[in-house]
Amino acid sequence: MLRPPPAPLLPPAPPRSSPLPAPRAANPNTDPSPAPFSAARATPMGVAASWPRALGQRFNAGGVAAVVTVAASEPRLALPHVSVQDIRWLDWAELRRAGFRGVVFDKDNTLTAPYAPALWPLLAASFDQCRAAFPGAIALYSNSAGLKQYDPDGVDASTVEAAIDGVHVIRHDAKKPAGAAKEIESYFGCSASDLVLVGDRYFTDIVYGNRNGFLTVLTEPLSFAGESYIVKRVRKLEGYITNYWYKKGHRPIKHQLLPDVRRIVKFDPYEDSISPRT
Repeated sequence: MLRPPPAPLLPPAPPRSSPLPAPRAANPNTDPSPAPFSAARATPMGVAASWPRALGQRFNAGGVAAVVTVAASEPRLALPHVSVQDIRWLDWAELRRAGFRGVVFDKDNTLTAPYAPALWPLLAASFDQCRAAFPGAIALYSNSAGLKQYDPDGVDASTVEAAIDGVHVIRHDAKKPAGAAKEIESYFGCSASDLVLVGDRYFTDIVYGNRNGFLTVLTEPLSFAGESYIVKRVRKLEGYITNYWYKKGHRPIKHQLLPDVRRIVKFDPYEDSISPRT
């Protein structure tokens, strides 16, 4: 998928809407043939179903501005330190050993189906490992639950906290990629540079994370069910733009705690990547 310098980890990604290459190594955290997603798991949270919120989720003015700003000044802000298919590919214990103090997740299509409060079932084992490595130090920072524009009374945030044990939803004012990390840093009691940010969007999650000093991890979307046509098209555009930047020689920003990101990938799901670590 994406190649962080100097040593290649994953080949450049295809457009995000295309199928992923078949895994070479069996995934120890799930069945080899996951069951198809059930719409019953994606029951939307109450406020998320309203049309004003849905419209706001489809158009992110800050995200559009980020594309223009990043393209004109610093494309590497949109490039994650590492890309994986989903969180099952991450070695949480190794991240802890590297010196990171907590993990911040995006919600929709990173941990849950779009607008659903519950954890995507196949991620449960990996999320348990994350909780074990970072007890009491896991948060969710979303452009849906916890964002005061769409969740002013925090009902959706509380619903997610009740559905996913061990996660705290950060209540915040600014929509990613805008804003600083003050609410996150206040919750964790440390600098954002000591934290990992995991999300599925280049121009929201990754730009926000890199601007504020996080270690950034990009995952593939969990499900396109329930996601709007506009968002799907934007995903595809993001893939084309970032692949163009990689071809032009741009590379991710180095992170002081993890100069070699291969350390945190548990095994190789792609045919021409490095061999699994022993």
